[in-house]
Amino acid sequence: MKTVEFREALREAMSEEMRRDETILLMGEEVAEYNGAYKVSKGMLAEFGSKRVIDTPIAELGFAGIAVGASMNGLRPIVEFMTFNFSLVAIDQVINSAAKMYSMSGGQYSCPIVFRGPTASAGQLGAQHSQAFENWYANCPGLKVVVPSNPYDAKGLLKTAIRDNDPVIFMESEQMYGDKAEIPEGEYSIPIGLADIKKQGNQVSIATFGKITKVVLKAAEELEKEGISAEVIDLRSVRPIDYETIINSVKKTNRLVIVEEAWPLASISSEITYMVQKNAFDYLDAPIRRITAADVPLPYAPTLIEVSLPNVARTIQAVKEVMYQ
Repeated sequence: MKTVEFREALREAMSEEMRRDETILLMGEEVAEYNGAYKVSKGMLAEFGSKRVIDTPIAELGFAGIAVGASMNGLRPIVEFMTFNFSLVAIDQVINSAAKMYSMSGGQYSCPIVFRGPTASAGQLGAQHSQAFENWYANCPGLKVVVPSNPYDAKGLLKTAIRDNDPVIFMESEQMYGDKAEIPEGEYSIPIGLADIKKQGNQVSIATFGKITKVVLKAAEELEKEGISAEVIDLRSVRPIDYETIINSVKKTNRLVIVEEAWPLASISSEITYMVQKNAFDYLDAPIRRITAADVPLPYAPTLIEVSLPNVARTIQAVKEVMYQ
């Protein structure tokens, strides 16, 4: 085992796959000469050259469209958005071309693309640069949506995403790029659609994903000190969602809290709530509680950011509510 940062785990995944398969390329703003806006692609230009690590203009719609065309003609692009907030400029190509091409062509064309980059809030970046789009993309058939929470999962899931013949949305966080964890020295991959129980528990289940997993794990530690045993489920992908793991956990604990950073309407937590009440209603000893971002554009002031986003205190409060404490 070795210890790496989140950004290094992503770089290893991309570099290993590019060494294995010459049809894989990386493109995006500042990915080459500048070594990536967050230094995820550091050194990759020197190793793979300018035909496979490509700096693009500030034109997300244009280079997303180029990637779709390239993928239909035998290449396997990795497209880096500097932030998924900027993917809104390219969303026509992502939704109306990449996601639908296999279906519309009757299986004649697939689009093996990974669209990756940071999502959601990352400090005082303002309302236009702090949005969580996981549920937006998860709403679209034809896409897979992956949201890892740590370096180990990030590397294993990114390798799987690159090898997938369907378009994959791979969502990270600016606030996780420096996180460190142990990963194996050798080859490994993680299937898309398989949740991971990050902490075993028997009194309440907490489902989450992405960087909010760290918030939930911290809350679970505090709850443990008060004698409340929480099971923490890291979804890892939100399309597909591993409903079976969530439902089996609820059958054990009889309570569920869901924590995510998106706005509340039509969120991932809304979907999970429906599926659990449909398939495990008789096991619930309390109504399902969910914690989301406040239903407002994210403020700039740190004090308002704190009350707008999921945090440890709100998670603990929700758990105690379903425990009737």
